[in-house]
Amino acid sequence: MPRGRYSLHDPHDHTPLGEEHFHCAPGPSGWRYVSQITTPAGDHHGSVDLAVDALGRPIRLELHAAGWQVRGAALDGVTWVRTDPTGTHATEGNVRAHAFTGTSPAFLVALTRLLRLDPGAPETRVRLVAFTDPVLAPLTVDRSWALRKRETHSTDDGPLTVDEYQVVALDTGERHTVHIAGDVVLAAPGIELEDLDTRPSVFPA
Repeated sequence: MPRGRYSLHDPHDHTPLGEEHFHCAPGPSGWRYVSQITTPAGDHHGSVDLAVDALGRPIRLELHAAGWQVRGAALDGVTWVRTDPTGTHATEGNVRAHAFTGTSPAFLVALTRLLRLDPGAPETRVRLVAFTDPVLAPLTVDRSWALRKRETHSTDDGPLTVDEYQVVALDTGERHTVHIAGDVVLAAPGIELEDLDTRPSVFPA
């Protein structure tokens, strides 16, 4: 069960946004990721609890940030309930989308489990519901993903396989690169892996 810490920053001007302390693990029924998010000053800012099934579909999502809460799952596309800080009003949403996304590295790993891309295969287009900072506002986005290459590196603990993905925001044409090893994001826009106490988990073929 990998445990570690990501640093989060604005991908454009690199302003520090805080840290995400996480643990994650695959199991016979899928994969789960749990984290606590802190501000640059070290104060509690939010949390992420995401579970996907063996096919990579989100079977449970719970997000907290700035008093807001989102609960969601794959149901007729993706369905969610967003609750305001007072708890008096809740809004429901449903979109014919493949999965959820957001600032947490969890969403990147989960999407790779859903897509199961092969190196060099054509780009795959996906529709996602993004929960945006700072109040988890839902936004439907279209992205394309492609697995550009897969490389195995020698480490002190044995070989480590790293996948390099190219991700394109289809509304703006902006392109960026994501590096993932197993169930850990090594680097992505706005995300840097700072600490990891064990090797990334290897998903079954």
